[in-house]
Amino acid sequence: MIDTASPIVASPAVSPREERVGMLLVFLSALMWSFGGAIARFITVGDSWTVIFWRSVWAAAFLVCFMVWRDGWRGMLKLFRDMGLPGLAVGICFATASTAFVVALAYTTVANILLMQAGVPLLAALFAWALFRERVGVATWVAIAAVITGVAIMVSESLDGAVSPMGDGLALLIAVMFSVATVITRRFSGVRMTPATCLGTMLAAGFAVSQASTLAVSVSDMGFLFAFGVVNLGLGLAFFATGARLIPAAIAALLGTFEPILGPIWVWLIHSEVPSGRTIIGGAVVVTALLVHIGLEFKRQARPERAGVTGVPSPN
Repeated sequence: MIDTASPIVASPAVSPREERVGMLLVFLSALMWSFGGAIARFITVGDSWTVIFWRSVWAAAFLVCFMVWRDGWRGMLKLFRDMGLPGLAVGICFATASTAFVVALAYTTVANILLMQAGVPLLAALFAWALFRERVGVATWVAIAAVITGVAIMVSESLDGAVSPMGDGLALLIAVMFSVATVITRRFSGVRMTPATCLGTMLAAGFAVSQASTLAVSVSDMGFLFAFGVVNLGLGLAFFATGARLIPAAIAALLGTFEPILGPIWVWLIHSEVPSGRTIIGGAVVVTALLVHIGLEFKRQARPERAGVTGVPSPN
């Protein structure tokens, strides 16, 4: 799960304490999201659509409660009305990505899925350049090339039959959907992430119920599905939506990389699912490219060339 709501606007002034709180909340969001693969491996339901339905229902219920608590019933309804087409598009992207995540788990490793998602910020920059001709610096192009190389190394296992082409294809679809959602939300900065994502969970549940062979699950599976929807998806989103507005986007993206880094570790420790050699190599290339690029971008933002740029007040 990478930042899909980072509009390019000036950040409001926050105190050092608020910034520390924001960093903690964004880290906690990445931590919650990183548990997704480990939780999913505990679920014994054979039908992926049943899992998608219950995960989406629990996530949607949590997000509705969160928005009602934060904004009230009228405020929540206003958020949904104000989304417009950009919010609908983000919701569709999120519904597609969250659905593909659950289905992909049946075909490929958690490491393949999460490490491909690590390249979302750079893929978003590529799509923004292709669709809207947003300027992309040389360093970003180099990082994009590195990410594509890393993903190619991981996907190459599906070419020789080592893993399922379906699994890697779905993992790549997840990254593409999150990248498109990032571009949309940056182009339409008024779109709020929480209602758009809640809409996505509702769309995913609506489609899943039409495909599921049964909605009946055991008590133990329902407990894991509750954690999958509320803790992994809903709570992670709530932490991110609350904390990301308090810190620079570069730091938020950097903290978000803990999801693809920690996710495979939890699955390895809990379920003994060891990533393949190509996954480790390709994932290392992707994560390194992302960390280096974000680090350079943060340094650039922290050292503006003139007053009134990147958070430095103008003398006027």
